[in-house]
Amino acid sequence: MSETQTHAEAGTEHEEAAAAAQRNAGRSTTPTSSRFVEHVQQGWAEREEVLPAPRAAASEAAARRAALSALHPGTRIVVPAGPRKQRSNDTDYAYRAAPDFAILTGWGADAEPDAVLVLEPRGDAHEATLYFRQPAGRDTTEFFANAEIGEFWIGARPSLAHVAADLGLATRDLADVGAVLDDASVPVLVTTEGDPAIVARLGERANVSAEGVDVAGRDLAELRLVKSAWEVDELQRAVDATQDGFEDVIRDLSAARAHPRGERVVEGTFHRRARIDGNAVGYDTIAASGSHACILHWTRNDGAVRDGDLILLDAGVEVDSLYTADITRTLPISGTFSPVQRKVYEAVLEAADAAFAIARPGIVFKEIHAAAMEVIARRTAEWGLLPMTAEESLQPENQLHRRWMVHGTSHHLGLDVHDCAQARRELYHDGIVEEGMVFTIEPGLYFQPDDLTVPEELRGIGVRIEDDVVVTADGVRNLSAGIPRTVDEVEAWMASLAGDAR
Repeated sequence: MSETQTHAEAGTEHEEAAAAAQRNAGRSTTPTSSRFVEHVQQGWAEREEVLPAPRAAASEAAARRAALSALHPGTRIVVPAGPRKQRSNDTDYAYRAAPDFAILTGWGADAEPDAVLVLEPRGDAHEATLYFRQPAGRDTTEFFANAEIGEFWIGARPSLAHVAADLGLATRDLADVGAVLDDASVPVLVTTEGDPAIVARLGERANVSAEGVDVAGRDLAELRLVKSAWEVDELQRAVDATQDGFEDVIRDLSAARAHPRGERVVEGTFHRRARIDGNAVGYDTIAASGSHACILHWTRNDGAVRDGDLILLDAGVEVDSLYTADITRTLPISGTFSPVQRKVYEAVLEAADAAFAIARPGIVFKEIHAAAMEVIARRTAEWGLLPMTAEESLQPENQLHRRWMVHGTSHHLGLDVHDCAQARRELYHDGIVEEGMVFTIEPGLYFQPDDLTVPEELRGIGVRIEDDVVVTADGVRNLSAGIPRTVDEVEAWMASLAGDAR
């Protein structure tokens, strides 16, 4: 107990500890006696706090804040990180702050739940303050009795001073944010993806346009369409780690083949790499073997991995800054494509290469998809699968070739695997491609096992090839160029790793 603490305060903390224990009275064994509380609050060494230099993301976040500030002079902007999300009982999902919060603060995987960034209008600019729950001292009961935020349970949490230095932001305790949220003296915008409770608290006086649009979230999505050099570097780190994960999977294919749920072996192998080299996977891994590759978002991953089949692996590592890769390769489990598998694969690769060839500043984003679809229509027509010509199928009123590729060819990539989703259509799908944009190129062909419109030899084959690219002055640079793409390259790659099999 600290020298300045009164007996009345100690009694209050004893009551708080008892109340915390009562909430889980059916199973809790947390000590609550006054003698224990007094004992556990004494005998701790003093801690010296060494303040960090600002992290690299701090200047990036400051630039994004300035850009958002310029769009909304005189308006308070509230950006919640969001609360933890319950998985079951007292178990939560791994915490991940809302991307809008992350890009405006630079706080990534180490962000504190429930934090709130407030941009307070000051003349034509804004003053940024980050509110979060600062750690309680060892002279309180929180550190041992509160399993959600107590240091004994989750480890040391950062101080206000530490975060201020780390992120280059003014910081205040979370308890102070309520008065700001309730202050109706200025107009307010709030991003809606972080904390529904804060959105509800602000109510009708904040947040949406006359059409019900999340204005702040939309503006941030549009500001995120073009990435900085630092962001591209983070995405490259994510892609490089993802390549290592794919190579781990190839080395482990013998173990996957030996297990009745070999897809789970593949998923687990990649997840291990994501946790070693990053924060986590950027999205649920698709490890789709055989006909499961025809299910676009197959994440059950409980099937067998058999020689003679293909396995479609769609996976990405999310690094600690929360930027994620999104890569797909379709691999022959035996190490060699069959003739029909090769035919389908090379058609998909041709479609991808057509998209690569057209992608450059100045085109309309949706033209990338159109270039890939021209190849898909032409090849499926040549194979006798269409009841019309490729040119007829490409007409908007037909689109019959899309039976075997119903998804789009490209989406933006960044802090979200489908980044900038709130941007207006005229700036996204119908927008002009700009230098610095990062997106995927991912055509595919998927012939369902029960599709009677295709020859039997094609049924059950699914192929997707997905790369992550950044737009340059005269084209695109493939961030995932180090991951083999052609049939011959894939077969040689798998053969080279076979000797390293675990």
